[in-house]
Amino acid sequence: MERLCRAARVLGLPLPVVRGSQWRQLIIGTILAVQVMVPGAVHAVSGLTNVSVALSDPRPNATAASVTYQITASGVTAATVIKCVKVLVSTTSAGTVAPTGFSGASSSVTAASSTLINSSATGWSLAKSDGTSSTGQNNILQYTNSTGITPSTLTGATFIVAGLTNSTVGDTPYFLQLATFGATDCVTGPVNNSLIRFINTSGSQLSLSVDPTLTFTVNGVLSGQACDGSTSNVATTSTTLAFGSVTTATNSLACQDLTAATNASNGYTIYMRYSGQLNNGSGAFIANVSGSNSSPGTFPAAGNEAYGYTTSDATLGTGTANRFTSPSQGWAAPTTTNAEIAYESGGVTSTTYRIGHQIGVATTTRAGSYQTTIIYTCTPVY
Repeated sequence: MERLCRAARVLGLPLPVVRGSQWRQLIIGTILAVQVMVPGAVHAVSGLTNVSVALSDPRPNATAASVTYQITASGVTAATVIKCVKVLVSTTSAGTVAPTGFSGASSSVTAASSTLINSSATGWSLAKSDGTSSTGQNNILQYTNSTGITPSTLTGATFIVAGLTNSTVGDTPYFLQLATFGATDCVTGPVNNSLIRFINTSGSQLSLSVDPTLTFTVNGVLSGQACDGSTSNVATTSTTLAFGSVTTATNSLACQDLTAATNASNGYTIYMRYSGQLNNGSGAFIANVSGSNSSPGTFPAAGNEAYGYTTSDATLGTGTANRFTSPSQGWAAPTTTNAEIAYESGGVTSTTYRIGHQIGVATTTRAGSYQTTIIYTCTPVY
């Protein structure tokens, strides 16, 4: 009885003035009431701060081959072992129903880049399960480690899940819950948690067009210039090839430079033709060389009547690409139909080709003023 009285005094309870068994009943009842009111221990759960989720591809229906969710958070509880990291993707903040079309079936944790688990995959395993009415969608991911780890990154910690398939529905808010636990059942010993709201969006389609471009110029070349393996002895302009008086002693060689540029995907081809065989208007003609565009040949020595052309381009687009330049400079007879003299397979800023024209006369070549028109055509291929 004395012990009960002392306990009552320690607890600050008033002692009523009663006698006998009533006293004992009152003291015992009071002590029991006090014991019932003592609260049990509560495990505190800390909410993460500055939490965000970055989707590598936010478009609806983006597939597992390309989508990664990177969760970043601060406020990670210090000096606390975690054995489970749980990720839940759902349509509501309190539910477990997966968004339409979402799938975590092919998901994996990129441990090496996940500082929340100290960037290590050692001892961790991933279990996937379905939320309510979400058969086969695997929208609940539980990453567990029986040994557990103590996070060393408390601010800006990352947890990265790869191989996800986005919902097929865009511009609708969904929820991602990240939670950590001190037990592998992912229920017992909650440590940190956070709820993130996100949407899938198709974004904005950007379109533009680039106008096709082509520049093509013909420029004259002075006398005394290197010209396709020889030296020019006739000066030209952009519109004239004025050979003047040609003698049997020396062949006359004139050159023009053709410069082209284009943004055409497949480049361009430059062609040459003439209006007809060189003639003096009185029925006399200058003979062409025997070589052709497909098979150029040598140019006759001085004293032999001939006219032909050549090109510096060693990478033509048809036939043998270097047929004019190898094994030696070749010459071809012009024709009244287009023949290839330069080629580029893709767009170029500026390329110049030197085209040579050579004429020789014989003692039997009729006197007179001979003329023809040379026509260059540059055709882009878009």
